[in-house]
Amino acid sequence: MKRNYFIVGLILLTFFVISFLTNILGPLVPDIIKSFDLSLTMVAFLPFAFFIAYGVMSIPSGILVEKYGEKVVMIIAFLISSLGASLFAGSPSFGMYMVSLFFIGTGMAMLQVAINPLLRVAGGEEHFAFNSVIGQLFFGLASFLSPLVYSYLVLNLSSENGASNFLLDTLSGIVPAELPWISLYWVFAFVSLLMVFVIGFSKMPKVERKDDEMVGALQTHLDLLKDPMVLLYFFGIFAYVGSEQGVANWISEFLQTYHAVDPQTIGANTVALFWGLMVAGTALGLVLLKFMDSRKVIIGFTLTAMISLTFALFGSKSIALIAFPMVGFFASVMWSIIISLALNSVSKNHGSLSGILVTGIAGGAIIPLIVGSLGDVFGLRMGMLFLYLTFGYILSIGFWSKPLINNEIIGSKKGSK
Repeated sequence: MKRNYFIVGLILLTFFVISFLTNILGPLVPDIIKSFDLSLTMVAFLPFAFFIAYGVMSIPSGILVEKYGEKVVMIIAFLISSLGASLFAGSPSFGMYMVSLFFIGTGMAMLQVAINPLLRVAGGEEHFAFNSVIGQLFFGLASFLSPLVYSYLVLNLSSENGASNFLLDTLSGIVPAELPWISLYWVFAFVSLLMVFVIGFSKMPKVERKDDEMVGALQTHLDLLKDPMVLLYFFGIFAYVGSEQGVANWISEFLQTYHAVDPQTIGANTVALFWGLMVAGTALGLVLLKFMDSRKVIIGFTLTAMISLTFALFGSKSIALIAFPMVGFFASVMWSIIISLALNSVSKNHGSLSGILVTGIAGGAIIPLIVGSLGDVFGLRMGMLFLYLTFGYILSIGFWSKPLINNEIIGSKKGSK
């Protein structure tokens, strides 16, 4: 099949927008606490509202995609996202924020399920792995840029001497002066709505799924869930997303609490660097996976992530500003390795298995909530020690996983164990 470069580009743009909307909560936490007078536990319910949507919607989204097609589901997803962002931007309150984030999370879950099979067809099966990695790079780039956009908007909207242009002038007329960070959600609403029109006028290729890519019936999922190995990998994804969000969501608040760092500038920049180095770590991981067994790579990267977390939590301000982003660098390979080990450990029903694994993204809802709850009782530093358990579980995967097919290493026989 001829490659459709326009659709590949559209999917990469979708990856970018998903990440732009998904990974902004961390830099906002200090502003959210101040604006709504929240405890750490209460503010942790916000990522809970967002990521629990993945747990609720991932498998139903797969069924919707097979029934109505990728284009329809993507349009509905961005409409839901735009509605969610508009609801909060127009009526900012903690309760409305919870509703808004659930809507946005629902849209993002639907998109995650829809775009991967579309990327395989539009870019060609033989290029799917490469294009998926490029998608992750776009994902990481947006995560790096969104905190910088937040800083730009907040600093210019809250200052009388700030810059002036059409965007800022428009936002200043609709955003409460005491809540300049709300402006980001008007941007989200507009970007999501723009994507509705872009996708609506785009001609999508027909996706023909292989048998093992089909989302199976309820019984198929139940049969898979009876397999202990499937559950172990599900909790691997759960632990990874929980660890990633458990660090990223609390970086800015931690730096403000223990090192008096301005969350709107240095705090936001540190979170941006966390995501930026995750992109760099992904590139290094790709090279290492050509020379090393993926299980050894995940063991090495997880150990160094835990060491970096230790320096971040107990080091000086200057050390923490470096160590937190380094956690992102070393966490970069975990998602792709856990997913590939899981899929290579089960011989069939990969579509249903993928749905179960993506449901594990709900870990991003639970783990930050646990960290925040512990932080209210023992202090945020002690609360973040819980992340050693989740990183420890990821580390264990490198020891107990036994895939049917190993990653191909240069100089070794293909598929050898």
